[in-house]
Amino acid sequence: MPFNIPIALTLFRLLLLPVFVVLFYIPEPWSPFASAFVFWLAAVTDALDGYAARKLKQSTRFGAFLDPVADKIMVTTALVLLVSEYSNIWLTLPALIMIGREIVISALREWMAEIGKRGAVAVSWIGKYKTAAQMIAITGLIWQPNEFLTYVAFGLFYVAAVLTLWSMMSYILAAWKDLTAE
Repeated sequence: MPFNIPIALTLFRLLLLPVFVVLFYIPEPWSPFASAFVFWLAAVTDALDGYAARKLKQSTRFGAFLDPVADKIMVTTALVLLVSEYSNIWLTLPALIMIGREIVISALREWMAEIGKRGAVAVSWIGKYKTAAQMIAITGLIWQPNEFLTYVAFGLFYVAAVLTLWSMMSYILAAWKDLTAE
């Protein structure tokens, strides 16, 4: 296994996950901030590892595999915790959209790679904006510093859900010809 700075950042993100979960469940007044901070730190490493891989020319196959896996595990874990914490349909539905999109796009990318057309479903600008909105919203929903910022986080969570659907449809439309060819 190759080891470099981007892979170290991705592995660090994976190591933060159990810390995040434990902090989320600690029944102390500082726990929401601490768990939101750990999630934010993981989100920052998600942005940094890709940047470092490009800037330092340290892209590897293993890193290209591990980075989206770590991202999906991190986001899905946070969404599951938030759904259990808020226990309402207004958070559950967009969370299901986000998790469902990840499953659909992962399957689509795998299938497109099998037919040699992985580039048709490469990451787009919509996906990057979706990720940014999602990470900020999730951080705010975990922390809940005050009522106003919690409502802002909810609003941003819905923006992320709309971008999630938009990006999913963009990927599906990009692959539609191949999906429907017999």
